[in-house]
Amino acid sequence: MKFEGNYKINISKEEIDLLPRRKFEGDIYYIDSFDAYNEFFPLINGNRTLGFDTETKPSFKKGVTNEVSLLQLCNSENCFLFRLNKIGMPESLASLLSNQSIAKAGVAIRDDISGLQRLRYFKPVNFIDLQSFVKDFGIEDNGLKKLVANILGFQISKRQQTSNWEQEELSPAQIEYAATDAWVCYEIYNSLNNILKNNWK
Repeated sequence: MKFEGNYKINISKEEIDLLPRRKFEGDIYYIDSFDAYNEFFPLINGNRTLGFDTETKPSFKKGVTNEVSLLQLCNSENCFLFRLNKIGMPESLASLLSNQSIAKAGVAIRDDISGLQRLRYFKPVNFIDLQSFVKDFGIEDNGLKKLVANILGFQISKRQQTSNWEQEELSPAQIEYAATDAWVCYEIYNSLNNILKNNWK
């Protein structure tokens, strides 16, 4: 079943370049210690939907992969950046990822989940892969940058994607990039989910 939405099947780079650029402008909670974790993690309680993403230091050697460095969870106003290379995967964070009552929406999430499970095993529950979700809206171009342009009507920067996510302190540009990626996943899911709700009224 296809649902109505003013979306393109495909969107070109030229069309994206004409759009305004946006970034996450809410509150960012930078969690790189257990003190910060204990202070900020309770603020996630009450969320029913979160944008989800991870970052990993790129490896340029064949057969070499690095552990997940950063986990991002965002809503429209708040973004939580967990520096897993510094704090690991606390049990309460793994429990959140297994929580049926919290939807976690991201793009191409299979590898993200596998990477997180190497830090601490959890059963992934109520994850939504937007690349599959958008098929019901007739969208074929399903990379994050194209989904943002097609559904939200703006463009985002991917310049920091292959930067060093294990460096001692993340740069302001890295923090902005990481928060924006998870935030737009929240906004995409929220936008499409509202269309679904309207169709079923």
